[in-house]
Amino acid sequence: MFKLAMAIILLGSTSALAGDVSATVKHHYKNVWVDKPIKKKECYTKEVPVYGHIQREGNAAGGALLGMILGGVTGKVISGKDAGAAGGAVIGGLIGADQGSKSRDELVITGWREERVCEEIVTYKSQKIKTYSHSTIEWKQNGVIYNLRFTR
Repeated sequence: MFKLAMAIILLGSTSALAGDVSATVKHHYKNVWVDKPIKKKECYTKEVPVYGHIQREGNAAGGALLGMILGGVTGKVISGKDAGAAGGAVIGGLIGADQGSKSRDELVITGWREERVCEEIVTYKSQKIKTYSHSTIEWKQNGVIYNLRFTR
């Protein structure tokens, strides 16, 4: 771009070749604020649960009660009669007692342990940076001062 500007200046006027021409080139800069990331590693200790399996005994009475209630309601809805509700309650109670009496395996918290955890934390800091903006060339030709702005 600079060469093009000089070519325009010198070729654009025949008197430029004949007379004295002095030119000054200036580079201009500006200040720009930029957010620079700052990475920092932070570590801390936290408590985490320790899990284990335990065997729970079944509850036949609770299962029978729930089965009787659900069976009675279902029997009444299906048959529309009280006898259907009674039959549903008996069958539901038997199924509920059978299912409730079975032992089951459960995953539970058996304790706690301390664990070291590290994380990368990013914060930003604003910094002023001087950066190129543009250039100008100024020259005097036949008593007239010219000024041309360009980017290198």
